[in-house]
Amino acid sequence: MLMESDGPVPKKSRLVNSVDCAMEEAPSNAVGVNQSLHWTQWQILDSILPTGGFAHSYGLEVAMQSRMNNQEDLRSFVIQVLENTGSLLLPFVYCASKSPDTAAWVKIDQLLEATLTNEVVRKASTSQGSALLRVAASVFTEIQALQDLQRTFLGSKSVSFHHAPIFGLICGLVGFDGEMAQRAYMFVTMRDVFSAATRLNLIGPLAASVLQHQVAPDAERMVQKWRDRDVTEASQTAPLLDALQGCHAYVFSRLFCS
Repeated sequence: MLMESDGPVPKKSRLVNSVDCAMEEAPSNAVGVNQSLHWTQWQILDSILPTGGFAHSYGLEVAMQSRMNNQEDLRSFVIQVLENTGSLLLPFVYCASKSPDTAAWVKIDQLLEATLTNEVVRKASTSQGSALLRVAASVFTEIQALQDLQRTFLGSKSVSFHHAPIFGLICGLVGFDGEMAQRAYMFVTMRDVFSAATRLNLIGPLAASVLQHQVAPDAERMVQKWRDRDVTEASQTAPLLDALQGCHAYVFSRLFCS
């Protein structure tokens, strides 16, 4: 018969005797690999990675000159950017992350080059993509595919290095699955727009963080709405946003490249 104790059960005894706490330990080498991979994945989303994303406002600078001047307008603008990113660019991120094969990636990149008719947006995309590849190849030297891609195609006229396909390719190479790669791309887009809003003095840093947290459910909704689509289904859903972005080249005094 087990005797009941009036005193508290020692913490050590509770842990040893608890069935719920029984776990199988993973091999130490597997844990090390997974942990190292996580650090690499997080670094891709780190704003300190010098990919040139903060040089672009996604049309926000022109929108401000078109009398967008409060937080509610900014929220609406960000949601439209996310909607358009989901419909137009997530298919390229998804397909590139699924097939890290170089030949398949080149076709995806060329298709996006033909899809983007807005010159400002196209130049911004290739500028960010080329910068991302150079940085990734310099930082993640253990990924030979990035070294080969840079050596073979960077500077070549046959490949444009658009941002969405190269982002998807890198995400696939560092272990992101398709869904996480798409969500990461939406996060980076949202982060960059709010950063631009802060530097344009449209909103303060704390207010921008609060608003970003509030918009996050909308971003997730866009991911679920547009995820896992083939590049043949890519479409432009915000023509007014596209027009605003195209007007950026005509702004006399501007802070951002696009």
